[in-house]
Parts: sequence; structure tokens; C-alpha cells
Amino acid sequence: MATGKGKKLRLNPSSYVFAALMFISFAVLFFSTSTFIVDFKDMGLSLFSGVRGGIHELSSFVSRTALSVSELATLRREYAELADRITRYEQLERNAAEIRQENMRLREQLGFSRVLRFRHIPAELIGRDPDNLFSAFVINKGKKDGAAYNMPVIAFQNGTQALVGKVVQAGRTESLVMPLYDLSSSVASRLSVSRYEGLTEGQGGPETPLLMRLINKRARDEINYGDMVVSSGVGGVYPAGINIGRVSRIIYHEDEISMEAELEPAMDFSRLEYVFVIEVLEQPGDDGIPEDSGG
Repeated sequence: MATGKGKKLRLNPSSYVFAALMFISFAVLFFSTSTFIVDFKDMGLSLFSGVRGGIHELSSFVSRTALSVSELATLRREYAELADRITRYEQLERNAAEIRQENMRLREQLGFSRVLRFRHIPAELIGRDPDNLFSAFVINKGKKDGAAYNMPVIAFQNGTQALVGKVVQAGRTESLVMPLYDLSSSVASRLSVSRYEGLTEGQGGPETPLLMRLINKRARDEINYGDMVVSSGVGGVYPAGINIGRVSRIIYHEDEISMEAELEPAMDFSRLEYVFVIEVLEQPGDDGIPEDSGG
């Protein structure tokens, strides 16, 4: 084949056919080998193994999470039950402590009741006068128990006896007691040491002092702060020798014919729970009850 300047090299078409056949032959040979088939299967197995492993890990995570949530709910329920049980135990313990304290107070009142020389009716405070006519206490004993109008009421507190007041109204099962601090209350009284007499009156409230009036002015040099004032028994309502209060202030005026003294009540009315309604059949003496039970 002659060539010349300016002419291009031309290939025979059969050359293209031959090249195409050779490529197809090598391709068929390559894809038909066992090595390729095995590698393809291994690749597919690895791929699906990875997917299966991921699914397994995901399901395990979900299972563990669900189990944790269930265990947490169980723990919360058990905690609530234990907390409730502890609360009940604490309440039982408080109730037991209150019962022990109540038993101690009742034994104390029982001991005092046994040494009283008067016919007496033990009673418990259950309320206040709803009409507030006398700032009265309501006690759980009435006519059927022997309580009656004008009967004196005493109590035992902190190892000593003291006057509380008197019955001003007796119902069948309950009674009203007018306390010493009521404005209508007055008790014939005397200073336990100097023996000067007077009249002790209330000033309207449990936190206010009592006022002992009509004390002879000659008692001025014989009255001391802290002296006990007791009932004198004059008038027949209150027995003699029942503690009323201690002198906390001495009131003296030159132009007055008598003097006065303020008293701190011997009874803490804010802690009053149990009382004794007494009937004085006869005056047992100036002390009324044994020396070791009161001041």
C-alpha cells in the first residue's frame, strides 16, 4: 500500500472486528472463572452478615432499654412502697410515744387522786365554751357523774396541785368550768407565809396575771416576790390551802387603805388536760391535801 504526504493511515475494518471478538472472549473467560464466583459469594455473605449484625445490635439495644425501663419502674414502685411503709412505722412510733406519755400523765393523775382528801370526780377537758360567756372550759363530766353548780375544780401539774376554777353550769354529761383568770372570778385567799388575807380576781386572760386585792397595808414589809397565795376557805366555795399563784408584783399606794399584788398563776392553763371536780364535805384543815402534793 502506497502512502504519500498528506494522506491518512487507514485501517482495515476487519481489524475492528478482530479486536471486538478478542475483548468478548477475554471477558467471557474472566467471568466464567471460579475465582470470581467465589469472591462474589463472599462479598454478598459479608454484606448480609454486616446487616444481620447491625439488626442484632439494634434489637439488643432496644431489649436492654426496655428492660432498664421496666426495672426502673419496678424500683420506683418498690421505693414508693418502702417510703410508705417507713411513714407508717414512723407514725406508729409517734403514736407509741404519745401513748407512753399519756400513760405517764394518767399515772401521775391517778397518784394524785389517791391522796386527795375530798370526794372528787376526775374529768378531762374536751373544749371551750362556744358562747365564750365565761371563757369557760368544757369537761366531760356532768350531773350523772356527780358534778354540780359551784363545785370547785383543781388540777395536778408539774408535781403540785393548784386551783383551776369552779363549775358554773352542769349538764347531764358535760359541765362548764369558769377559770380563775375570768373577769367574773373571785377567790378568798391568803398569803401562805405572812397569812395576810385578800381577794384574788381574774383579769380576763390566761396570759394575764391574777390580782390579789384588799391586802392589809401592814403586809408591805412581809410580802416577798415568789410568795405563794392559797385559798383561805372563807365563803365555803373553795377549800382552804389550794395553791392559786405566786407574787410577781407588789402594788402599794400611800393614799390607799389597802394594797394589791399581781400573781403568776400556779396553773399553766395552756397545758391543762385533766382536772378534779371536788366536793368539800368538811374542811380537812388549812392545807386541804397532803403537804407533799402542793406548795
